Amino acid sequence: MKLISPGCRLLLVWLTITFTCACAPQSGEDKGDGKLLIVTTTTMVTDTLRALAGEDARVEALMGPGVDPHLFKPGQADIQHLQKADIIFYSGLHLEGRMIEIMERLQRQGRRVYEFAAALPESQIIQADGQPDPHIWGDASQWALAAQMAGEKLAEALPDNAAAIRERTAAAVKNLTETHTRLTAAAQTIPQAQRVLITSHDAFRYFGRAYGFEVVGVQGISTVSEAALADMARIGDLVRKRGVKAVFVESSVSPSTIERLSRDTGAKIGGELFSDALGKPGDMLTVGGRSVDRGTVAGMLEANMHTIVEALK
Repeated sequence: MKLISPGCRLLLVWLTITFTCACAPQSGEDKGDGKLLIVTTTTMVTDTLRALAGEDARVEALMGPGVDPHLFKPGQADIQHLQKADIIFYSGLHLEGRMIEIMERLQRQGRRVYEFAAALPESQIIQADGQPDPHIWGDASQWALAAQMAGEKLAEALPDNAAAIRERTAAAVKNLTETHTRLTAAAQTIPQAQRVLITSHDAFRYFGRAYGFEVVGVQGISTVSEAALADMARIGDLVRKRGVKAVFVESSVSPSTIERLSRDTGAKIGGELFSDALGKPGDMLTVGGRSVDRGTVAGMLEANMHTIVEALK
């Protein structure tokens, strides 16, 4: 019996849902509360849209805390949810690798589907492993550009609430800009020679570029493939040669490769960093006398920087 590939199965599900939805209520109908329905993908996008929308729209997420968007596979219920949405926001640059075809199909249908990464100038997109690096939220100043774009698209969709949405957007951009300033100052407390950030996968290039770290991921920019033995040996040599004090596990990636690297080199595990997903909303941490929420983009970045500074300085 010939097996059906995962891609073909996803296409069959898509065709089934598309046919079903042709006879179903269109987006904007049957919502219960009558509010505009925004469907988001990653936790970073979800947090931002909830800050922008306030009570003027309903924001529902496909992914929760700890979910790796590189590996996330949408099911039938997820695709139905996308079909019912009035607006869809996603991170982009193939971060949601198994969903890109769905997003493109929805756009071709004339649906309102917006990619956060599209807000960044092309010159600011980092190329890695022959493809664009999707981890743009690592630089708070770049994520602020994406938030600004999302706020404008939301204001266009809700003209009666546009003034309030733009006010919330300005506040969100201000918060990210101030966060960027604090992160820059915190990074400078680590001597330049010690700013070597070694993590499970290559998710921190934007963070490193913005805040002055040399970043080394054991895996590439995606978590789909595993680390090669040659890469492990190369990074182990780098840790020993440079006297790297600590290496870091990630919240949404298996810690096994970093744990092995730590055992092989003697570098301590400096803590857990949030890479492709935020923490749970309300998960608070005190940083510099301030409480930050690791379930928000700004709070997650400050928590990451705090963990890195404490381990490397």
